[in-house]
Amino acid sequence: MKSGDYFDGMLSDNAGGKAIKLRVQKSTSGRLVTVLTCLQFTFAVYATLLLYHMSPSLDSKASPDFSWATRIAHQWKHLIVQPHVVSRYQQALKQTTVCENENIDFVQKRSNDEVMIRMRRELYEEVLDYQSKSFGRETLTELMAMKSKWDLKGSNIPKVTVILNHFRRRTLCAQLESLLHQTLPFHHVWVLSFGSPKEVILKRIVESYNDSRISFISSSYDFKYYGRFQMALQTEADLVYILDDDMIPGTKMIQILSHVAGTEKYKNSVLGSIGRLLPFRQKDFSFPSYRKFRSKEAGLYLPDPAYNITVEKMVQVDFLSSSWFLSADLVKTLFTETPITFMTGEDLHLSYQLQKYRNAGSFVLPVDPKDKETWGDSEHRLAYVSETTVIFKDIVEVRDDQWWRALSSGYVTQWAAMYPQRSDALFYAHSVEEAKALAQLFIKFRSTIGKKAYIAISGGKFCACEDAASALSWSKEVCKERRFKIFDLGIDTILGISNSEVPVVQAVYASMKGLIKIHNPSVVIAVSDIDLNVLKALKMATETNSKSTLILLPRPSVSKVTWIADLRATALSKWNCMRISINIITQDRAHSLARLLKSLSTAYYLDDEIPISFNMDNKVDEATLKLVQSFKWPHGPKILRRRIVQGGLIRAVSESWYPSSDNDFGLLLEDDIEVSPYYYLWIKYALLTYHYDPQAPLPELSSISLYTPRLIEVVKERPRWNGTEYFKHIHPNTPYLHQLPCSWGAVFFPKQWREFYVYMNMRFTADAKKNPVQIPKSRTNGWQASWKKFLIDMMYLRGYVSLYPNFPNQTSFSTNHMEPGAHINAKDNVLDHSKSDYEVPLLQDHFINYLPDGKLPPASKLPSLSLFNQAVSLRGLKAAGAKLRQDVLQCNITQTVIVDHQTGLPSHCAVI
Repeated sequence: MKSGDYFDGMLSDNAGGKAIKLRVQKSTSGRLVTVLTCLQFTFAVYATLLLYHMSPSLDSKASPDFSWATRIAHQWKHLIVQPHVVSRYQQALKQTTVCENENIDFVQKRSNDEVMIRMRRELYEEVLDYQSKSFGRETLTELMAMKSKWDLKGSNIPKVTVILNHFRRRTLCAQLESLLHQTLPFHHVWVLSFGSPKEVILKRIVESYNDSRISFISSSYDFKYYGRFQMALQTEADLVYILDDDMIPGTKMIQILSHVAGTEKYKNSVLGSIGRLLPFRQKDFSFPSYRKFRSKEAGLYLPDPAYNITVEKMVQVDFLSSSWFLSADLVKTLFTETPITFMTGEDLHLSYQLQKYRNAGSFVLPVDPKDKETWGDSEHRLAYVSETTVIFKDIVEVRDDQWWRALSSGYVTQWAAMYPQRSDALFYAHSVEEAKALAQLFIKFRSTIGKKAYIAISGGKFCACEDAASALSWSKEVCKERRFKIFDLGIDTILGISNSEVPVVQAVYASMKGLIKIHNPSVVIAVSDIDLNVLKALKMATETNSKSTLILLPRPSVSKVTWIADLRATALSKWNCMRISINIITQDRAHSLARLLKSLSTAYYLDDEIPISFNMDNKVDEATLKLVQSFKWPHGPKILRRRIVQGGLIRAVSESWYPSSDNDFGLLLEDDIEVSPYYYLWIKYALLTYHYDPQAPLPELSSISLYTPRLIEVVKERPRWNGTEYFKHIHPNTPYLHQLPCSWGAVFFPKQWREFYVYMNMRFTADAKKNPVQIPKSRTNGWQASWKKFLIDMMYLRGYVSLYPNFPNQTSFSTNHMEPGAHINAKDNVLDHSKSDYEVPLLQDHFINYLPDGKLPPASKLPSLSLFNQAVSLRGLKAAGAKLRQDVLQCNITQTVIVDHQTGLPSHCAVI
């Protein structure tokens, strides 16, 4: 009788397990009676012939020749006493005696809950649709048609070790019978009995098969569910097939599994016949339990005959149950991290570890519904009734906790893959001190409307969740909540934690990679002095997601950059794009230069690389040279330039910097300038807000000033001007846009600076009166030895503006000490320059305290001023420049010059 017929009978038997048991016993005993009857008849014939031949009443000479009978008798005797014949029937008799059969006295459960059936079906279809579109799904026929490295009919046949784990069930004989009739033979079968009360019976069954390939391994200690995987580490086979005692595979399963495992697509996978999809996030944003089914977000058991759900195409699941087929090399991954318990959860832990550390998926194979030999679970009632993982409360609670810990440390479940989250920031703290350092910025993110921010911690001995929660002013109960908030990575559970960098890098990278994939943060934020191994892991993890940017903040600067939380994600993602270089123009004012360098050295920086260059004219003095050469700059390269021929201030400034890319910005400083500790933060914040945010474009912005002027310098009378008073009807401290560029500390934009180079080259004249640009009523028309005059002309003609700070008493990010030089106190300078008109206080506290609503206003809310400090719209500024019609291209009164910003060359005219 074929095994397929046998199990067909089991499935179609409405009377239950008793009839099945009787049928099996009747079939076996019938065959035995037939064999014994044949033996009895054989012996009878043999004995009759032998007695007749040996009878003394016969005359051997006269009697007929019966030697043929003797020969037949001897031959039968020879056959009858052959050892293997006797052994075969002894073995059959022994198996009949020791084998047991599982009593299945119930029919398959079928649900009549229409709501539940619909919900499960909809969820399943949703999953199938996603998987079909993302990586494709195959039927069994399509899988078997794929190319596999295992030639199942040739010489390259894989070695497969099958591991059966038994405790109380009576299914061992059924499993062994199925395995012995596989279309692809196994290499070894290991029957495990760990702490089983049936050890003697199980051993007797294995011995009854008398097959050297089948081994019995026992222990009085119960190694639970992980023991079989520990045994699998010892195999010399290519592939391992681990089966629960409720799984009776069809006779084609090893062949099917081996073929699929040899395909390019599934070679790095674990394959099985039963799987689970973990629940999706609930409507209240929690993850309560995988038992909660009264929701569309609930998980699924696949296949599930109770709800008429079958698997007819390959489906990826969150973890497999009851059977696992994988390469021997993948088995060791299960033990990368120490499980939270060895009592349960090996199924989820295996799939979690394989995905986390080997990028390996878990798949339930499709079946041919008409061919039960292709089923890995030919009697599903056995597995269905043994679902202890959803019955016993204590086991469910442990598994729920395991599920949440996996999800919160980077397990990308099917829900997470199907519905990637969007967040603004993901913080990482490897120690409690780091959590404290990041706390203020993290809390600002969490309290900003519309922002999503989470924090991941190393956990355990490095940074316990409860300690981190306290550092963040949270209740310790937050560590027990199953909500996205704080992610405990449990780094110290990784095996082999030591002084070696490998375990730490591996653990942080694997966890953060998963969390970044799930939550897609615009930025990942950590302190810049974090452990180098952790830093390496964070960089690698962030690079796996093109949408995420790693921001490393020096601890002293963290509390000074809470404005990060006010930036849009599109701008924040450009954090590392910009490159701001400091370009100092100096010659013979060593004392002034020393003051500038001291102020630069004590400013707050953000772990950016900031090159600094010293541009010295031919007549630089010895003191300045020594100072420049001895100066130490820890934030980037130091570059020294010295002219051979004296060039003067106009060349010294304009040639001090030229952009190398569209993200290269130049800060120009003369040596009599001094800066505020907050100057760099102002530049960074302004660039991200007004230059890098594509949702708030401000193409007219060409520079950012550090300085706030007290005079209107382009008017002949040079009247005083106070921005806080002028803008009090809007906000006294609002930043503003001004058509006047600043020469006392400003950052210039690359595109407009290239444009300025071309413009100045086309318009430079030694005699200022010959310059064709004459701005009505502007003092700049008579300026001669000034690079700034040409920049003013260009900005006026094209409607460009600079961003200016505006704080009480003109407090600024830079000040001008008005020391003697090329302009101040020069022989031909008839103007009186009073220090009180130019020297302004330096900002010594956080500028956020002064800004409207504690942040930079939107670009659309910035007021704009003309060259003469009159309120004019940006469009009005462009119109005034076009009306002058003195640009390098002859455009009409309604047009402005458009420039190729890669070269700076004027291209064409365009309507304003």
